[in-house]
Amino acid sequence: MSVKITAKMVKQLRDKTGAGMMDCKKALTEADGDFDTAIANLRKKGQKLSDKRADRATTEGVVIALTSEDGKRGIAVNIGCETDFVAKNDDFVSFAKSIADVALANFPATKEELLALELNGITIGEKVIEQTGVIGEKIEVSKYETLEAELVVPYIHMGYKMGVLLALNQNNDAASEAGKNAAMQVAAMNPVAVDKDGVDSSVVEREIEIGKEQARNDGRPEAILEKIALGKLNKFYKENTLMNQQYVKDSKKTIKEYFNNSSKGLVAIDFKRVTLG
Repeated sequence: MSVKITAKMVKQLRDKTGAGMMDCKKALTEADGDFDTAIANLRKKGQKLSDKRADRATTEGVVIALTSEDGKRGIAVNIGCETDFVAKNDDFVSFAKSIADVALANFPATKEELLALELNGITIGEKVIEQTGVIGEKIEVSKYETLEAELVVPYIHMGYKMGVLLALNQNNDAASEAGKNAAMQVAAMNPVAVDKDGVDSSVVEREIEIGKEQARNDGRPEAILEKIALGKLNKFYKENTLMNQQYVKDSKKTIKEYFNNSSKGLVAIDFKRVTLG
């Protein structure tokens, strides 16, 4: 005799897996009321769907940036999905936040280590596959970044479309406030590095060659092309490195000057800028 599937049983399975009510009822019916078998069936459905949609692009999703209570550690994670419709769903955002919470609590060094951590009794990697079956489109942990410093400031931009972590050398109220403004600047202005010393050598070489070629095309003498190119390189540093950029809220100051005015000796050490896709 088949087990009667009650509303309470369906709700318990939904609370455990996040699957829809009809999917839960179907899984329990197929499992003849066995809770563990029903969960396994839902995960198998997720795996099949995950395999089927493996080549789909996860250009939508959410980015969560969090820091520890003492402000010394921060994580940013992008949970990707296929459509904006799913990305805006409260359950999906809550799912992304639950992964971010596990990441912050355990502070794994890599995305692979994050996927191996436990969430609600299974690994995050398994949970992502399960949610693929629940939601009906490809879900993945697309990006994962960490920072450690005296103070790490988080910023989430544009309804979870981007997350920033900014590492500072001081931990006080003034540094925290300045860091929030600078993190917003990182989101808006997309600097390539904190300061000129952090710009990759290949980028420097490319900018010098571009500067020389522009000067050459302008008919400038070959002997002074290097000097002109270095001048253009300095302009590149001012426009594209955080500490040398004009502060967007007060263009009379650079970020370096704004920081020093906020708290003497305050500097940014590093940043991570995580976007969708």
